[in-house]
Amino acid sequence: MPGTIAGLMVLLVVIIIFLIAFFNFVPLSLWISATASGVRISIATLIGMRFRRINPSRIVLPLIKATKAGLTVNMNEMEAHLLAGGNVDRVINALIAAQSAQIPLEFESCRAIDLAGRDVLEAVQMSVNPKVIETPVVAAIAKDGIELRAKARVTVRANIDRLVGGAGEETIIARVGEGIVTTVGSSPTHKEVLENPDLISRTVLSKGLDAGTAFEILSIDIADVDVGRNVGAQLQMDQAEADRRIAQAKAEERRAMAVAHEQEMIAAVQEMRAKVVEAEAEVPHAMAMALREGKLGVMDYYQMQNVISDTRMRDAISGVDSAANAEVNPQAKPTK
Repeated sequence: MPGTIAGLMVLLVVIIIFLIAFFNFVPLSLWISATASGVRISIATLIGMRFRRINPSRIVLPLIKATKAGLTVNMNEMEAHLLAGGNVDRVINALIAAQSAQIPLEFESCRAIDLAGRDVLEAVQMSVNPKVIETPVVAAIAKDGIELRAKARVTVRANIDRLVGGAGEETIIARVGEGIVTTVGSSPTHKEVLENPDLISRTVLSKGLDAGTAFEILSIDIADVDVGRNVGAQLQMDQAEADRRIAQAKAEERRAMAVAHEQEMIAAVQEMRAKVVEAEAEVPHAMAMALREGKLGVMDYYQMQNVISDTRMRDAISGVDSAANAEVNPQAKPTK
């Protein structure tokens, strides 16, 4: 009797474990929900998803949602999209939103957009409710040299046909900024832009900036325009400062050359005076030799000394010696 009770207990435990494993492996509750929602799917199909390592709820629940919305979706395509790394639930939500907004959108296109890394649901919502993109402050300089800082708001709508392979918001912002710089730069004065800010909007819109992008530009509104620096005046000041430095450098070069020339002249004069002094030093020797040889008499010597004294007196009166001394030695004081 005890052995029979123990055997029944073991059998009961085995049955419970089997049932738990069975219901964990076979999503019976999910099959019941699908059947109640009008989705025809067999238990074998759900078990096959388990063997294909697919979570059945990630396929069945979006399928129930699509069926209730009146969409016809192939379950094999849903599985393929899930295995490719896509988000099946987001794709189904996008299809339902597109159907509600009467936007033609096929499952294949929706799959491609989702696998391209874009949020297809957000794209559909943006097609219904356009998005406003605010550009950063763009600095541009008019022809009169005044800098203007402009900020724009771009209203865009998603272009579903160009979502795959189309450029994103960064391209729109860059192109709008380029258009602002071009418009302001081609204006004769900054006052013209301040008086007519819509000139920027018209010029930018006429360039077709949404070409090749995933968006369609609806409008470009200039949110703010501020006056910045006077770049033209600053450039002129910088140029004037550069010219002043160049002129100063050239003047310094000329002064240095003049000083060098003056030093050369002083050196030449000093050299000449040295030669004169050297020649004068030879005079007494020559006179002594002439006296010894009898070529010069005593009276001739006295007459020559008188002439020299007379010449020195005349030079002292006329100031020749002072001028000569000042030329040789500029720092020497003139003799009285």
